[in-house]
Amino acid sequence: MKTNTESIRTAVSGTGALVWTFDRPESAANIFDEATLLELREKLNGVDRYAHGLVFMSAKPAIFIAGADIKALESLRGDALQRFIELGQEVFNAIAALEMPTVAAIHGACMGGGCELALACRRRIATPDRVTKIGLPETQLGILPAWGGSTRLPRLIGVPKALDIILGGKTLGAKSALRKGMIDDIAPKELLLEAAEEWIGAHGREPVKGRRTTFDRVETAIAKPIARRQMMEKSRGHYPALEKALEVVTRGALASVEESLILEREAVLELAATPECRNLIGVFQLTERAKKLRVPDAETHKAATISRVAVIGAGVMGAAIAQWLSARGLRVLMRDIDADRVEAGMNRIAGLYANAVKGRIMSATEARDGMDRVSPVVGETPLEMVDMVIEAAVEKMELKKDIFARLDAVAPGRALLATNTSALSITELAAGLNMPARVAGIHFFNPVHRMPLVEVISGERTSGEATATALRFAQKIGKMPVLVRDSPGFLVNRILLPYMVEAGELFANGASIEEVDAAMLDFGMPMGPLRLIDEVGLDVAEDVAATLAAAFPGHMHVPEVLGRMKRAGLLGKKSGSGFYTHGKRKAAPNPGAAAHRNPGAAPTLDRTTMQRRMALLMINEAARCLEENVVGAPEDVDFGMIMGAGFAPFRGGPLRYADTLGAAAIVEGLRMEEERSGAHFAPCALLLEMTKNERRFYANR
Repeated sequence: MKTNTESIRTAVSGTGALVWTFDRPESAANIFDEATLLELREKLNGVDRYAHGLVFMSAKPAIFIAGADIKALESLRGDALQRFIELGQEVFNAIAALEMPTVAAIHGACMGGGCELALACRRRIATPDRVTKIGLPETQLGILPAWGGSTRLPRLIGVPKALDIILGGKTLGAKSALRKGMIDDIAPKELLLEAAEEWIGAHGREPVKGRRTTFDRVETAIAKPIARRQMMEKSRGHYPALEKALEVVTRGALASVEESLILEREAVLELAATPECRNLIGVFQLTERAKKLRVPDAETHKAATISRVAVIGAGVMGAAIAQWLSARGLRVLMRDIDADRVEAGMNRIAGLYANAVKGRIMSATEARDGMDRVSPVVGETPLEMVDMVIEAAVEKMELKKDIFARLDAVAPGRALLATNTSALSITELAAGLNMPARVAGIHFFNPVHRMPLVEVISGERTSGEATATALRFAQKIGKMPVLVRDSPGFLVNRILLPYMVEAGELFANGASIEEVDAAMLDFGMPMGPLRLIDEVGLDVAEDVAATLAAAFPGHMHVPEVLGRMKRAGLLGKKSGSGFYTHGKRKAAPNPGAAAHRNPGAAPTLDRTTMQRRMALLMINEAARCLEENVVGAPEDVDFGMIMGAGFAPFRGGPLRYADTLGAAAIVEGLRMEEERSGAHFAPCALLLEMTKNERRFYANR
């Protein structure tokens, strides 16, 4: 039987318009690879001689067109990449040149090349469904829209709004896209084709009427420096695609379409050769890997279906987890020991929903429905109907053990018992229970609604089925999981802790708050380490440091400055001040923190040296995690640190960055710091072995 290789089906609507439906064979997504572009080019040849209108649609349930083939972007170089870009530009130019009405009828993700196809049409209609997202995320891959997106979007909505979308790599829901002018109308999915047909029937072969036919040079001249200033504040010059996109959009807006397309093409050819582009594409591939991640022997260990969840604890994390789950259609029992705590938790959930509505992430109706799916409970309650329990109490082992002992007795045998602990042992929590095999860790990161990572942790007695269920559950609720073996601090906190401790010691020994944090902002971290300690809380940071120092006394310790500041009531954001003062205005360095430095402290290190020391400690601990099989592959380390700690994405993660430097250079740097500052800088055994055998963490690139 012949396999269908066509990606575009042709039909004629009831009104006589052509309908081309993208439906890539044996794939959940539509993408633009060379074959699909050639197929589209062939179909376009002479189509306006026999058709009076053309509608582009998708047969996929959640994707219109996801964009260009990322594998092609990664593998193609030089002339081959240029031909691929030119082919896309040629095809979309042919769509834009059609004299008949053309409509992109969008349901699902319309990203990158999919959005550029839509921009080449005369009209864009989208469904209001949550799965419909429209945008140009190319700068997040280290490139820019080069099939006409950097040219046509400014001509459609103006340079300032186009720069906001392109430089931000933004994706918008249909209503936001309508407000921005990226689409022209919204229609329900079941009426999408009808809306397209009505517009074609009403407009016949009338000339194209774009919103903008000329450009205001003053507007462009004003927009460019504003966009550059905002861009540099966020990127600190680490992302060449942003600078190049700014130049292409602003120059192209004042040039002809043909000249602007040349600028697009030349820019992508230059950017594709940069290490930043290769690393950012690598990060994208890691996110795709996380979506498809399975436990070893997945065929044997089947994941159970989760539809009702109980969350134990109505504090900051418990309420945030309950809100996230309820927003994704799950029914949630949120339980705590007294009415005041439960009420406070429900208020937090209401606040999260209100902010989501304000930010146009969801409608008021969706928020109300989500709130209705949360059932607040005070004290003990029957749990016979739940499929899963997530414990989110404070980080105290004895308290958690007591909770799990009671859950083991009252939760149905089929229910997965999960803990949201950030550092405590899953194995110890499960010890002594009647059914320890059903206990796993599901560590959400704070704030839950912004942080995509979830660590799925298996204790020594956690069953394969429990791990598979926890993993599939994390994916179902839209989180990015990483599989971690039970070990103190797990993965992300284990690697972050030496980095945060070193930042505290640098401050204690005389470095300014501004210089310590600026060193790592310059490195590419989203937040300085001292500011991060304030966000976590100095008391929590000290507790985690104590846990890890007890587990790894050879290279971890608790900085005394944290204890001194804690005793003075400087707990960070939660108390209003720590290393920074926190109020209604922007956080500012706290001058009062200096009183808690070590006696005789005086700065001795420059910003570059401080940056090197903190980065080396993260790399060393990341290598230890791989050495100890905390995770199974370097990809897990890098993905976890990028998604859970914001490790500079353009560097590809700590182990990818280590390959850039070379194991020998890292060991040399650690040895130098070991002689200067002590044994906590001693290189781990894996780095020493890699230096000896000239090995890398990754075989490719």
